[in-house]
Amino acid sequence: MFILILGVILCFIILSGFRVIMQYERGLVFTFGHYSHTMGPGLNWLLPGVQTLQKIDMRIETVDIPKQEVITKDNIPVNINAVVYFHVKSPEDAVIEISDYVFAVIQLTQSALKDIVGNNDLDTILSERKRLGDEIKSIVDEATDKWGIDIDSINVQEIELPEDMKRAMAKQAEAERNRRAMVIAASGEVESAKKMLEAATTLAKNPYTMQLKTLQTIKDISANPSQKVVLFPMELTNLFKNGKK
Repeated sequence: MFILILGVILCFIILSGFRVIMQYERGLVFTFGHYSHTMGPGLNWLLPGVQTLQKIDMRIETVDIPKQEVITKDNIPVNINAVVYFHVKSPEDAVIEISDYVFAVIQLTQSALKDIVGNNDLDTILSERKRLGDEIKSIVDEATDKWGIDIDSINVQEIELPEDMKRAMAKQAEAERNRRAMVIAASGEVESAKKMLEAATTLAKNPYTMQLKTLQTIKDISANPSQKVVLFPMELTNLFKNGKK
């Protein structure tokens, strides 16, 4: 009976030591509190009561950096946020070197974001988000390297301007649109004037062409019943011309 009970207890201890680690995870094994080794994906076994397991997700994580107010180099307050993409490259360092690497990444990114934005003017921030994100990534990546964290990318998402700045930019954009419309209209009038001059020059070279154009104009006018058309014979017109001479 004693042997049976002992066998049941041993079976329970052995079975309770099995652990399944997913493909995207790594398992850190601690023996009496000391790190001993790292387990890979699959079915693994621990010595119950002696060893403990801590799993680390190796997939890329996405963290939102809360919106914060930052003063630009030209003293304009803007509200700006970002998104950080990172993953654990060394699970041992991510567990042993720091207690909460996600929180640490957020804090570092916020600090770097303030520094980079504060050293650039508003026009640069609005037009060069990609470069700013790369600069922030370089700073954060260097600091988190000793924690076993690799920063994949940092994207500057939304840049919110003060209301008075928005109104000023809207007025400027409207003025620019009006200026472009006036330039386009003026260009059209110049082109139209050139075409009319070319047509007049062509008609003046051939009197028969002028007569045909006159007849076409008369036809267009006569289509409207309210219009009256008075025709003069060409001979009478020529007589008037000779009389003037």
